[in-house]
Amino acid sequence: MKTSVALCTYNGEKYIKQQLDSILKQTVPVDEIIVCDDGSTDTTISIINSYQKQYPEIFKVHINEQNLRSVKNFEKAVSLCTNEIIFLSDQDDIWIDEKVQIYLNHFNKNPNISVIASNGYGIDENDNILNVITIWDVIPFIRKTGKELNYFEIISFSGNIATGATMAIKKDFIQKTIPFPMVPEFHHDEWIALIAASENKFDFLDTKTFYYRQHQNQQVGGVFFENTEKRKDRLIKFFNPNFNDISFSNYKHILKRTCNSYKKNVGLLNNTTIHRNIFIKNIELFEGIFHKYKHEMMKKYPFRSFFLNISDKINNKRQLK
Repeated sequence: MKTSVALCTYNGEKYIKQQLDSILKQTVPVDEIIVCDDGSTDTTISIINSYQKQYPEIFKVHINEQNLRSVKNFEKAVSLCTNEIIFLSDQDDIWIDEKVQIYLNHFNKNPNISVIASNGYGIDENDNILNVITIWDVIPFIRKTGKELNYFEIISFSGNIATGATMAIKKDFIQKTIPFPMVPEFHHDEWIALIAASENKFDFLDTKTFYYRQHQNQQVGGVFFENTEKRKDRLIKFFNPNFNDISFSNYKHILKRTCNSYKKNVGLLNNTTIHRNIFIKNIELFEGIFHKYKHEMMKKYPFRSFFLNISDKINNKRQLK
């Protein structure tokens, strides 16, 4: 399978060379690198142009006439890729040497899968590995509980566990995801993972295949957490809620998560013309879950529920509308 890399850049002069070098030294060489720059004002463009001169057979550089921001810039980049497998790439990470090989092996062994994401390391501005729990550790944590993974339920109900920097996508699946919707706090990686998971075409590798950099100038972050058992337990609970727990605090947690998921799906329904049936079904599902557990909570904890409802209305918390 031939490969493309969709790399989006914006004022990334500090780390772009490390990322490009890591892509170029893969044990299975990539066949194409599409760079879409979003109007950099530093030396990023001159750096990527120098790589294009060195590797004219694989590098194609596109400079956006206006700033598209991350979601639409990645949409453009993947649209320009020509090969069967498309790897998404940030400008400030580092790939392990075997990343492409690991993904291609998994695609070959699992022909029904169209989108793969993976685990990764956290690093700081000086390449030091961080002692943190990452959002990608959630899937291995849940696996260890013995629960069968349902990626669509996890992403729909709790949120995204697949960062774009870890993704590889079959080109024939890209057409099912374009155009990427523009919804606040919702990014292209979650969109791609959600649509793939809805068709059972998404998979997650526990193997750490890249180094994700934490620094002040990154456009999207929020994937690192304190490495403690308490934080680990909270993440498991967040992404794998226990619907059999009848404690008052768990009812509050479920209602909050359901309400947020409901609103996210309403936003998607209002901002996309494709896959609308998914969001219609999710809206109906989450509305039903919300009312079911709110009714149970009020029945079992009438006094606390009464005061919680007053507080929630005042603070606009746990409200569907």
